[in-house]
Amino acid sequence: MIKKIKRKLKYILFKKQIDQQNQQNQLQYERCKPWFTVKGDETLRLNYPLNKDSVVFDLGGYKGEFASDIYNKYESTIYVFEPIQSFYNIIKQKFADNPKIKAYQYGLAGQDQTMQISLTDNSSSVYIKSKHAETIQLKSIVDFIKANNIKHIDLIKINIEGGEYDVLEALIAHNMLPLFTDLQIQFHDFIIPNAAERMKAIQNELSKTHQLTYQYEFVWENWTLKQY
Repeated sequence: MIKKIKRKLKYILFKKQIDQQNQQNQLQYERCKPWFTVKGDETLRLNYPLNKDSVVFDLGGYKGEFASDIYNKYESTIYVFEPIQSFYNIIKQKFADNPKIKAYQYGLAGQDQTMQISLTDNSSSVYIKSKHAETIQLKSIVDFIKANNIKHIDLIKINIEGGEYDVLEALIAHNMLPLFTDLQIQFHDFIIPNAAERMKAIQNELSKTHQLTYQYEFVWENWTLKQY
């Protein structure tokens, strides 16, 4: 009887999780519709005043598609950060003969740390639990910029499945937002407590130095440095 009750409870919990995931997927699909309508991945995410002298940071390199698109269009110097071994290997191999694309097998974060990340393809996150996981290294974005004596970054793309909050809050705390001409950000709300509140606080700080050029909430948005 106890075993039957336990099995029943497990089933109820599992079904609740599936229903919740389906609801989240449907909500995100509705959010993405306007983005797909304007073909944002082919237009807004790639159209920037970059050239061969520009510096680009790609946080969440995945398989290198964004870095490849940006390089093919502008021939900029690109720093790609991807902590997952298999994805990093793809990036490293793809750009092995290109010295202007620099790949790093760690992610950038608010501080140095070692964490477990779920292996869920392009949704892999340290905030999601999964049967398949990997230990990864994260390094402070502030320390990386200082250690490499980087004085200006023309574009930073941030798609790190919840890690964007720590990264941006660290940049704000160290008054480093003015180092970036454009910040292309994907905020996530399904896996982060108080995500909306943290996002609004970050956006408020961004508005002091940057202006919003496009926004598809919890899909993609871009902030460009104000010209005085």
